[in-house]
Amino acid sequence: MASLLRHNSAKLLAARRWMSTSSKFQVPLLLNPSQTSLVLSEEDGILLDASWFMPNSPRSGKAEFLKKRIPGAQFLDLDEVASPHELGLKHMMPEPHVFAEACGQFGINPETHVVIYDTHGVFSSPRALFMFRAFGHEKSSVLNGGLPAWVDQGGQLETEERRRHRKKEYAIPQLDQQMIRDYEQMISNSSLDPAGDSISALVLDARSKERFTGAAPEPRPGLSSGHMPNSFSLPFNIFLQKQTSKADGSEYTTFREPDDLKRALEAAVGVEQANAIIEGKKSVVTTCGSGMTAAVLWLGLRLLGVKDIALYDESWTGYAMRPSSKIVKD
Repeated sequence: MASLLRHNSAKLLAARRWMSTSSKFQVPLLLNPSQTSLVLSEEDGILLDASWFMPNSPRSGKAEFLKKRIPGAQFLDLDEVASPHELGLKHMMPEPHVFAEACGQFGINPETHVVIYDTHGVFSSPRALFMFRAFGHEKSSVLNGGLPAWVDQGGQLETEERRRHRKKEYAIPQLDQQMIRDYEQMISNSSLDPAGDSISALVLDARSKERFTGAAPEPRPGLSSGHMPNSFSLPFNIFLQKQTSKADGSEYTTFREPDDLKRALEAAVGVEQANAIIEGKKSVVTTCGSGMTAAVLWLGLRLLGVKDIALYDESWTGYAMRPSSKIVKD
């Protein structure tokens, strides 16, 4: 952390200006490494590593965290801080008491500024941010570019035994029900005409175009690909841009600039409907394979100023597992 402060004086000065005024405004959804360093050094900040990998990946977020992490970080297991589901789905939105207990164990109280990152750059950290914001913890942000961006900006890593944070009390919060959609709501929404005024929300699917059309299989064995009626394909990686690590030449992701995010949205749903979303005239529901990368779309839209956004927590896995679900392939 000290290295980051020493070698990025200009960025640190800008971060200090941001910190001097941030309390008067909403806490930023994204932070750069310099801002993150300042939050951790001058505020009551807590850093969480929310790295998560697909079920068919040989990598483990927790195993990699134990090997190296940003100093002082703790590991947020999104599959553990979750509530059980009738279909056995993972990382579903936790019950309020589960969220409160996890926060307390991390040493987080409602006034703590929580900064979340992952090892991909941007992948699973938006899901963790979505969880915090859905429970009303507005003082929460994502480190844009995650661990690779931190290293690229001269940030130090911790490899020794991780530090423990003192447990704090966290009152059981209320979940903002407007931010979550369930299966019945999605069925009702998909039966409406997206071109008509009666549709309740535009559904944006973050999976690949090939999985959306049914041309490629799902990574979960036995699950049909395809999409929900009246939904639109907007692969989550379109909202991201690749960066090359100065350390080892590997690639990682960061969010695109707002103009690029807007163009991606326009390409997916058309200029007219994109403007309606941005202007708050139409609401949006994001979905993906399991509710993880749907949060990338959620965060990208929030960066465009969109507020009326919900996330289908079960996403495609929950939808396609039910025999009665209508699946479109085209």
